[in-house]
Amino acid sequence: MLHPRTHPHRSRRTRRATITGALAALTAALVTASTLPAAAAPRHGSDFAKSVHAQGKARVAAAVLDLDDPKHKPSIHGDDGPFDTASIVKVDILAAALLRARDAEHGLSAAERDRAKAMIEHSDNAAANALWRSIGLAPGLKAANKRLGLTETEGGSGTRWGLTRTTPGDQIRLLRAVFDDEPAALDKTSRAYIRSLMGNVADEQSWGVSAAAGSDWALKNGWLQRNTTGLWDVNSVGRIDRGGHHYLVAVLSDGSTSMKDGVALVERAARAAVAG
Repeated sequence: MLHPRTHPHRSRRTRRATITGALAALTAALVTASTLPAAAAPRHGSDFAKSVHAQGKARVAAAVLDLDDPKHKPSIHGDDGPFDTASIVKVDILAAALLRARDAEHGLSAAERDRAKAMIEHSDNAAANALWRSIGLAPGLKAANKRLGLTETEGGSGTRWGLTRTTPGDQIRLLRAVFDDEPAALDKTSRAYIRSLMGNVADEQSWGVSAAAGSDWALKNGWLQRNTTGLWDVNSVGRIDRGGHHYLVAVLSDGSTSMKDGVALVERAARAAVAG
């Protein structure tokens, strides 16, 4: 299920007020991020980054796929090189867990479903840790991604799932596996399950690609402060409805000086990319 823009808890004014008040709480809630090493120095000079007013060392790129376009070809805005996923990888982790459960000819256990709900709707890191281990860490993610059609995503080493590296284009491939109705590695029940969780994220985490939505949306966001630089990775992926069309949108960024600046940059990029 997608979030309706007309939902009383999802109006633009209410959403903005909630998000503004929640950013500090989200920052304090980071569990694993503060101990993660810094990423490689970002490249600069992207015309797209400049057009959406990326500041300082900030880097941003987006990919958009109009599901109603018969060409079914995504447009890439900015550098389609790799970025840290932070918590957007949790969608990929859940997809891998669902594939693993289907291979074993059973669904997720009650405990796994509780973890999946907490991981997607509330971005719970402890739940992600448990599911990351259950899929076999990065090798398990790689095996699942081969089936899902991802070719540019590399799992983080050891338990550091937040340092998985991906591209905007590969995130569109993952979103297609979830939201496109064409035959895919995930069965219909699994796709519906992931969609329902992404359509019910906590109010304070409803920023991101939803800024470009005209009506409904479903998403997962990620945010991570690098401990050696103090700069932020801020990402958002999901499906939005706008102007009678259904879009898959992935926006990845790094190098922002604060989470608030990163969220604003991602939302400007989402609006610009969907507008074309």
